[in-house]
Amino acid sequence: MTEKTSLQYRTEKDSIGTKDVPQDVYYGVQSLRAAENFHITGLAMHPEIINSLAFIKKAAAITNCETGILEKRKAQAIVHACDEIISGKLHEFFIVDPIQGGAGTSLNMNANEVIANRAIELLGGEKGDYSLIHPNDHVNCGQSTNDVIPTAGKMTALRLLGGLKKELIRLHEALSEKAEEFDHVIKMGRTQMQDAVPIRLGQEFQAYADAILRDIHRMDKAMDEMRMLNMGGTAIGTGINADEAYLRRIVPKLSEVSDMEFVQAFDLIDATQNLDPFVAVSGAVKACAVTLSKISNDLRLMSSGPRAGFGEINLPAKQNGSSIMPGKVNPVIPEVVNQVAFHVIGNDLTITMAAEAGQLELNAFEPIVFYCMFQSIDTLAYAVRTLVDNCVKGITANETRCRYLVENSVGIITAICPHVGYQKAAEIAKQALQTGETVRSLILKEGLLTEEELEKILSPVGMTEPGISGKEYLMKKAEGGRL
Repeated sequence: MTEKTSLQYRTEKDSIGTKDVPQDVYYGVQSLRAAENFHITGLAMHPEIINSLAFIKKAAAITNCETGILEKRKAQAIVHACDEIISGKLHEFFIVDPIQGGAGTSLNMNANEVIANRAIELLGGEKGDYSLIHPNDHVNCGQSTNDVIPTAGKMTALRLLGGLKKELIRLHEALSEKAEEFDHVIKMGRTQMQDAVPIRLGQEFQAYADAILRDIHRMDKAMDEMRMLNMGGTAIGTGINADEAYLRRIVPKLSEVSDMEFVQAFDLIDATQNLDPFVAVSGAVKACAVTLSKISNDLRLMSSGPRAGFGEINLPAKQNGSSIMPGKVNPVIPEVVNQVAFHVIGNDLTITMAAEAGQLELNAFEPIVFYCMFQSIDTLAYAVRTLVDNCVKGITANETRCRYLVENSVGIITAICPHVGYQKAAEIAKQALQTGETVRSLILKEGLLTEEELEKILSPVGMTEPGISGKEYLMKKAEGGRL
């Protein structure tokens, strides 16, 4: 049955004309037009930006009431509706696609209409009776899409970044624990995929932990830029239609109701025109993704084999690796982290180009910026969580294999070089590669060093810490020469 009845639909009017809106929904005509216009992702709006919008509208209603612009009972109804949204109610009525034209006007009006219609109900009216609470005149009072949407984006980014930071702290702790656990394990270091000099496995994991800590600090700095808001600037930053008292009070009030720390931007016109703070945040998230991908590459390499590869560490076996090769187990967790990193890097390029594409007093491409940014932060947080819980915590070391690769590598010749000279060390290295004999056995065969001296020079700590391994033997030789 397609016939519309007065019981099923209400007629709403906007500047385009009239439109029938389902009677029982809380959105209105502008939301409906946007939903029909933008079939882009097929996804719902991120719940955190819906909550952020509710906090903004709540703060605005309270501020407008305090300044005498908005009647108390209307303000109370708007605040009540906002509180319901913040608690998780009415989210299903936010129907516009995350990617939309109009710089976010559709999303802003979606929020205004849902809040207005719920407030109307609370005042005893019927949905659509905007004489009681009007989406523009009351819910959007003192505001514009151009200060509301950037503010909502920053609030959302801050909340999501807080979740990502928690997961990164967990990763840092897990890597630090493995660094301590593996501190006694000597392994071969490699540069350009060639044998270099020995390193302790614990040192390798500590370097990973320190890189993650640096990413956390970089993200903290970027998050500070998210606290600078253009609320009160309205359309282009000049503050038109915003009461002076409202302009002074709105950001402190938003900080109060959201329990978040914000400051009003010094130049509201600049803050309305430019999206470079989002580029900075995206850059920090991308840098973190690059770090995570590099660590994942290393884990895959060190665990390769198990017999024909490096085989230096064991990753937890999480699932069968092949439909045709029995017993094969793949490094699926590092692989998924790699893929998330690739996605984040791609999103960063989109965010960069969208920020660059603004013209004059406004950037109209905030929806794609937010879509990509929220996606990047969320997926990276999930990736870090699975890396910690399904991989890092369960890593074990193949100590015997690590030691074997060190002993049979020519890389240890670097530690011996100060004791026998560069030229002789090069000859020994070349001979070891040609004959397959170990550097240790060739040194002993030629009587260049004793077994005791070699044990000291080739000790895990001596070779993997600053200084000259076995320096005391050089000092003895020097003293003997002076005599």
